[in-house]
Amino acid sequence: MATHWVAKDWGSPEHWELVEYEVPAPVHGEITVRVRAAGMNPADRKHLAGPRDGVALPVPIGYEISGEITAIGPDTSIGSGPAAIGDEVVAFRVSGGYATDVTIPAEKAFAKPAALTHPEAANLLLVGTTAAEMLAVTNAKAGETILLHGASGAVGVSVLQQAARLGVRVIGTASPARFDEVRRFGGIPIAYGEGLADRASDTAGGAIAAALDAVGTDEAVDASLELVAARDRIVTIAAAGRARTEGFRWIVGSAPASARFRDSIRGELVSLAAHGMLEVPVARTYPLSEAVEATRFLAGEHPGGKIALIP
Repeated sequence: MATHWVAKDWGSPEHWELVEYEVPAPVHGEITVRVRAAGMNPADRKHLAGPRDGVALPVPIGYEISGEITAIGPDTSIGSGPAAIGDEVVAFRVSGGYATDVTIPAEKAFAKPAALTHPEAANLLLVGTTAAEMLAVTNAKAGETILLHGASGAVGVSVLQQAARLGVRVIGTASPARFDEVRRFGGIPIAYGEGLADRASDTAGGAIAAALDAVGTDEAVDASLELVAARDRIVTIAAAGRARTEGFRWIVGSAPASARFRDSIRGELVSLAAHGMLEVPVARTYPLSEAVEATRFLAGEHPGGKIALIP
């Protein structure tokens, strides 16, 4: 019998339960995956904070997994092409990834990059596609300098790596303890705090073409607005209210345009990781049974990398 985590009520993860369930056999267009690692993201908790339209309790938890195929529906290929039982895959935007086994739409699965461990692979695509969209909507170009708030976080580290491939120079905010991490991935670190806009401007030594906000603080938004004149070249993933009132971009994966873009970029990111050009730092792993405790750690200010649950 398989097990998975479900939310029995809205609100705190204290309402989550690990329960046994029958994994449905895959039909055409589906595969069943034995989960070797489940990626953890703040959205896992946020999306269960209160009732949502079209979502009924109990809700299976988790959007990202890495594992191996144990069953394939008739005449079915995965997102990266033909597949066979036993193949290792990574999948993103699934439902119920906090599980030992799960049946998912086959198009959401891609051949797992051999260069990544299962915990790394299980955390590749949500942050990777988010970072790619932030760079795309701000039209970051080779030779430009951009400001990245939260450069040492999971999304920030992916932005740094993808920006470097584009030839974009990144000034990234972080705590001094995380400066080496920002430098390791090609960024120029500066401390957040009082005087941020002046520090960023001095470090840039010229125009800052765009600002990408992965933290959502008023300080980050204020500095972005001061330094970047074009509102369509400022984007946030965490300050929706300010974006609406100030007229700059806010992106979220559930928006149709974002979903289309993120689906379109999955294969490219998997290929980059397979060729060793996209790393996924992992801070810690937890047994699947300790998902609630892992969520508390993830909610801390600086987990220092991604977190994975191991069945």
